[in-house]
Amino acid sequence: MNVRTSVVGLAIVTAAALGAVAFAQSPPGMMGPMHRSSVTSFQGYYDGHKDTFLSTDTSSRTEATMEHINFSAKLGASLKTSEEIYLFSGTAAAGQLPVFSSEPGEKTYTPLWREEIVSWKPGATPVLVVRDDQVNELEKKGMISVRETSTVLNCPIIEVGKGGS
Repeated sequence: MNVRTSVVGLAIVTAAALGAVAFAQSPPGMMGPMHRSSVTSFQGYYDGHKDTFLSTDTSSRTEATMEHINFSAKLGASLKTSEEIYLFSGTAAAGQLPVFSSEPGEKTYTPLWREEIVSWKPGATPVLVVRDDQVNELEKKGMISVRETSTVLNCPIIEVGKGGS
């Protein structure tokens, strides 16, 4: 090894060390330092498994008050680009949770959801609904009614489940 190789090697090691120090001393990402907090989460079904989600904002002032979440009128502007979240009203099968029409990792996923209210029709026996396709099938069979609303929820899915319900 000659002097030139040693100098170049030392320069590379020094640059790497200085870069590591600069990285360690640099401020956190553009969001600022991370902080852990405890927030309420919920579960909903997608394609037969349970996903965990947060409910932070709604375009309905009444719902914001009832659910103790933020009201944002501007969420309503995303009505046409949001995905469906099916919420069950009245009698439902034991263990019924909201049903999503998408989840993270899919092309259609968005944390913004258009509320659709599902009700079982008189005489129909409620079954556990765990897929959005199931909602469509039950509606075609006349067992449920689905009422579209103009309410948009900000409910990011924070954990995707695995397997069956």
